[in-house]
Amino acid sequence: MRLLVTADLHYNHRRSRAAAEELIDQMTRAGGDVLLVVGDTASFDGDAIEACLSRFRFRGPRLFVPGNHELWTQDNDSYALFRQALPGRIRQLGWQWLQADPFIASGIAIIGSVGWYDYSFAQPSLGIPRRFYAAKVSPGAAAHLPEHRTLLEGPDDLPPAARGIVARWNDGRFVKLHRDDEQFLDELLHELAAQLDAQRAAKHVVAAIHHLPFAQLLPPSHNAQWDFAKAFLGSARIGDLLLRHGNVRHVLCGHSHFPVEATINHIRAINIGSGYRAKRFLWLDIDD
Repeated sequence: MRLLVTADLHYNHRRSRAAAEELIDQMTRAGGDVLLVVGDTASFDGDAIEACLSRFRFRGPRLFVPGNHELWTQDNDSYALFRQALPGRIRQLGWQWLQADPFIASGIAIIGSVGWYDYSFAQPSLGIPRRFYAAKVSPGAAAHLPEHRTLLEGPDDLPPAARGIVARWNDGRFVKLHRDDEQFLDELLHELAAQLDAQRAAKHVVAAIHHLPFAQLLPPSHNAQWDFAKAFLGSARIGDLLLRHGNVRHVLCGHSHFPVEATINHIRAINIGSGYRAKRFLWLDIDD
């Protein structure tokens, strides 16, 4: 089976759309047996998701995994959209909602999850307390945002360098889960574990997870602002779960916009590495 894979098309961004269209057309010409998109096609609002996925001209199975950007909305309940409206939109387009519906063929199973983060990839060297990650603003940003200044009150636990870090993770503005990040991740891991248990007879499992499941896939250190963002790139708990299943042979992810591969025990883990301007896809030949 030849799997054709991409992620992070960000079709609703003006600076990203032309490159996404060019990549989609390249993938159409390249061909394959199964098409897989691993999240961040577009934000929920508007019709960019439909415009993007409809551009693919692919006759085989088309598999879709949501990313955090599909949960971005001006509405007040991303969780309800994720559980109800978004799966319906994807299925109506003729794509398989891999979050709930694994793809199974000839001893091969492809399962999927948006994944999420629990700040386990936060960089200890920054010295930033957990409350800032929960609010998704750095200390330097909190000082300039009235709604977050209370984060700077209370214990004297901030090193001087941390106060100079100005960064904000926009899930804090556009994703409204009505539960904390760890609770959401708990739900997702429970569902992913059920998928994995159901596929114990499969000879070869491919797990498509938008967020990073392994620290080995993190981008290298660039500056303090980007190091702050690593807290929101994924969770080591996802990787721990995948490693407990010996038939998981490949893990595909996106989200960080940094292409990298790593072999972790029995798993070949690949970050596709598409970004806003530089788009990438890959072929993956899978044997049962």
